Amino acid sequence: MSDFTTLPDLALRSFRAAVVAASDESFEERENLIQPWEPKFSPETFGTKGQEYDGWETRRRRNDPGSDWAIIRLGMPGVIRGVVIDTAWFKGNFPPHISVEAARVSGYPTVAELNSADWAEIVPKSPVGGDAKHEFPVESEGVFTHVRLYMHPDGGIARIRVHGEVVPDPVLLTGLTVDLAALENGARTLACSNWFYSAPDNMISPGLARNQAEGWETGRRRDDGNDWALIQLAAQGEPELLEIDTTNLVFNAPAEVRLLGINLAAGAPVPAPDDSAWFELLPRIPVQADTPHRFRVRPDAKRPTTHLRLDIFPDGGIARLRVHGSLTPAGERALEARWA
Repeated sequence: MSDFTTLPDLALRSFRAAVVAASDESFEERENLIQPWEPKFSPETFGTKGQEYDGWETRRRRNDPGSDWAIIRLGMPGVIRGVVIDTAWFKGNFPPHISVEAARVSGYPTVAELNSADWAEIVPKSPVGGDAKHEFPVESEGVFTHVRLYMHPDGGIARIRVHGEVVPDPVLLTGLTVDLAALENGARTLACSNWFYSAPDNMISPGLARNQAEGWETGRRRDDGNDWALIQLAAQGEPELLEIDTTNLVFNAPAEVRLLGINLAAGAPVPAPDDSAWFELLPRIPVQADTPHRFRVRPDAKRPTTHLRLDIFPDGGIARLRVHGSLTPAGERALEARWA
C-alpha cells in the first residue's frame, strides 16, 4: 500500500460523502462506490439483470463513443493525495481505462451546476485490470469538494477511495465552539503506540461508534507501559470540554486515561511526553466501560493548544474523543490561509 492510503478517505459514505449523479447505473447502483466495507461477492446470485455485484456497473455501450461517469461529493473537503480504484470481483466486465477529475464548488450545488463547474484532471486516463486495487498518487495541492470518476468506455467498479488531508471551510468554525479534535474539522492522528484491532483516526471520526471496531482499540499489553495516541488539532485552539467515550467497549475499555496538551509552532517536532512543554488538560483518572464521559477543563489548564497526547492505562479502546473549544486568532488565520 502507498503512504497516501493511511490518510482519511474523503469520499467515504460514513464520512457523509455521497454519489450525487451518474451517467448510467443499469446493473448496479452508483451508491455502492463509497460504501465503507470491503466489496462482497456471492457466486450465482442472479437477479433480473444478471449476476449481482457489490459495486457500480453500467450497461454495455453500443454505437456510442462516450464514457460513463459518476460524481462524488466528498464528505470532507481537502487536498487529495491519492485515489484507489478497486475492481474487486469484476473479472469480465471491468473498464479497460479510468480517469478522475476534481472540482471545488462552494455551497450545495445542483448536478447541473456541477456539470458546468471548472474540473481539473487529477488522474489521467489510465489502464486498469479486473478484480484488483489500483493506486494513483495525486500531485495537486488544490482543495477540492467533489470528484468525477470516468470509466472508458463502460463496465463495473467496486469502490473508489479518495485519500487526502481534510481542509475545512473556516466560515463554519471561526467564532464558534467546535470540536477541535474532529477529523472533519481538519484534526488528524499523527502516531500511536498500537492499533492492532482498529485505527486511532476512528475515535475522531464523525458520528457515534456503532460497535467496538469503529473506535480505536489496541492489543493486550504484557509489559509495564501504557498505550497512547498523538493528535494534531484542527488548528490552535483552547479546549474547554473533553469527551472520552468507551461505548461498546464492555470488556476492552482502559482502566484509566490522561490527556496532555502542548502548543507547538508550525512544523516543530513533537517532544517526548516528559518534556516540560506538555501540560495536563485532564489528569490521570479512572474511566468506566461502555460509558460516555465528559470533563470540563480546569480554568488554570486552559491555554492555546495545537496537539494532544491521549494516554490509556494500560491498554484497551476508546470509541470517540471529542475536544470542544474555540479557535484562537492565530488558529483562525491558519485555517483561512489553508482554505484560500
